[in-house]
Amino acid sequence: MADSSSASYIRMVQHLIEKCLLFHMNKDECVEALSKHANINPVITSTVWTELEKENKEFFEAYTREREERVLEMEAMERVQKMLAETAARDPDDED
Repeated sequence: MADSSSASYIRMVQHLIEKCLLFHMNKDECVEALSKHANINPVITSTVWTELEKENKEFFEAYTREREERVLEMEAMERVQKMLAETAARDPDDED
């Protein structure tokens, strides 16, 4: 019975990790979120994540690339917004 219960627990952790992936979390963010919100031991989450990475290597490589691209896009957007805000805050009488 313990094996069935352990397998069920691992499947539940895997399902929660999959939810974290939908929110574009990385491993550390997922471990922290499951520890805080689902009271899952960080070692368990980390171990299940690592096993998922081994079993789904191509998926996680693509996922990591997509996350990195998303971060770069967000940083670029923040720089553009900052430039626009600075331009809008300038005194219109201070023409170059």
